[in-house]
This record gives sequence, structure tokens and C-alpha cells, in this order.
Amino acid sequence: MSMRLIRSLWWSARTEGDAPFDTAHLKVYYPAVASGDDAERLTGVFAPDPADAPYPVVLFLSGVNVGQDSYRRFASALAESGYVVVTFDRVADLFGGQRGLTPGVDLAAARPDTYGTRPTCPTIPAVLDALAELNETEPLRGAMDLDRIALGGHSAGGTVVLQSARYFPAVRAVFAWGAHTMVATMLGWDPGTVLPAQVECPVLLGVGGNDGVIKGSADRYGEGEDRPDPVVRTFTEALPEGDHILATVPGANHFGIADADPTAARAFLDEAAEVDALTPFARLTTLFLDAHLKDSATARDELAGFDDGLLLKRR
Repeated sequence: MSMRLIRSLWWSARTEGDAPFDTAHLKVYYPAVASGDDAERLTGVFAPDPADAPYPVVLFLSGVNVGQDSYRRFASALAESGYVVVTFDRVADLFGGQRGLTPGVDLAAARPDTYGTRPTCPTIPAVLDALAELNETEPLRGAMDLDRIALGGHSAGGTVVLQSARYFPAVRAVFAWGAHTMVATMLGWDPGTVLPAQVECPVLLGVGGNDGVIKGSADRYGEGEDRPDPVVRTFTEALPEGDHILATVPGANHFGIADADPTAARAFLDEAAEVDALTPFARLTTLFLDAHLKDSATARDELAGFDDGLLLKRR
């Protein structure tokens, strides 16, 4: 099967915060078609492929201090299967007065007296509003089906997705890599607390067996490194009844679906990657999205027999 042409363009969304730390810069990947005309040659802008438009939308949230281009290969793989995939960079407040790349976290919404009353990530509605505007603008006019949305994320990006998804009715599926809903004691929670995920749709969780970043963060949650895996605990304790999948990739690490930047974030905590997680997890994610955003019976059948070296649990 020939590979689909994928192109990208940039957009912006105004988020919360004080200028200049109040803007998300979006990269929007989409199936495209080449015309070969002069306008395309001079601008580099390709029209969306009309064959399967409008396309379901995947909004993917990065880990802290992980640039969106670290996920280019993963995002492109999803887009090749007929999705508009959106990533973003947003420099804003982190913890302790620091600033850096962040999906955006409303810490007040993650405290014991407020959790479950609103999204912990106010950037999500801001980006969705921006996509509605982009969907009325060339070249992507009408190319996105904003009633069929999946939220995905890596690390902290996956955590806030799990804490926020149910507040957006168009979200039909959620997936995350190296993410859990265990919550820091600094927010007032008891050690080892796993919060109930705020989801009302199917969830796919992925984790590498060599995830050194999660292991190296145990003290944040009042635990030692020999604790049970927080991703497994999230799968078994935090999700409502539903059509959920846990995928463990033996030998993969925390940055298994990303191209880690050794100058930023906390890749220095990670263990060695003994296998490639990106290819099998992208394929699994695509089937998961096809099943739940496109209602594909073929994808459901393939999911039932999926292997590709991943250890799968279902509930």
C-alpha cells in the first residue's frame, strides 16, 4: 500500500496566562494531495486530500519541556491513516516559578477539594476553539470533523488528558504513553493516591518496561522506586467500565514514541531503549482510533488479534 502524502501547517491559539506566555503554537498534520501548480510550488502549501474528508481530529499533548517536533514521526504515522493530528508548543509557567514547555496545568483544579469539577488542562478548549477557526480558513476549510475527536498525550500531557477528557463531548477516544493519574503530595493528596480518570470513552494506555522517568519520579508521589507501576494502577483503578486497553512494550522507555532531546526535559533519567516502541504503538493507536472514531469493524477485528510484540490487557 502506498504511503499517503502528509503535510503540515502552523496556527496559534490564545491560552491563559500573561503575555508573552499566553500562546500555543500549533502544528497541524493532514493528508494532502499534490497538484503541481505554481501556487503550490511558490508557497509550499498543499490542499487537503478530499478523498476521506472531513477527517477526525487527534489533539496530542506533549510532555513537559518536550518540543512538539519530537513527536513528528508519531503524528505523521497517525495522519497517514486518515486523521488531522495537532501538536503544540506552549511556553508558560511550570512549578516553582520556572517557565518552560508545558501542556498547561490548572493546579487549583487538581487539589482534593476541586478535582473532578473542571478540566485540569485549560489549554485543551483554547486549542479546540482555534481549530474551529482554522476549519473555516483555507486551505483546511471543512477538512476537520470536530465532532470526532481523540485526545492523546505523552507523560504529563497524557496525565492532563486523562484528567480532562470527559468535559468535551466530541472526544470519543483517549490514548497516552508513559502517563498515569497518580497525583503529587504537594497538592495535598496522600502518598500513592491514584485519581479517578475523568473519561467517558475508551482509553488506550501505553508504557515501556524500561521507563526510567516514571521510576525516577516516585518521591514526587510519596513513594519509593519499588512501588507498583502507576500506569498499571491507573488502568486497573482509575478507569470507569469501558472498552480499555493497556499496552506494555518490554524494553521500551519513557520516550519510546518520541525523539528525545538530550538537552532538555528529563530524558537523562530514562533507561536504555532496547526496542522500538513507536512503530507498534502507532499501529495499535491507529487501530484503536479507527475502531472508536471511524467505527471500523475491520479495525475492531485487528485489535482483537493484535500482537506486534506488545503485551496487551483489556477490560
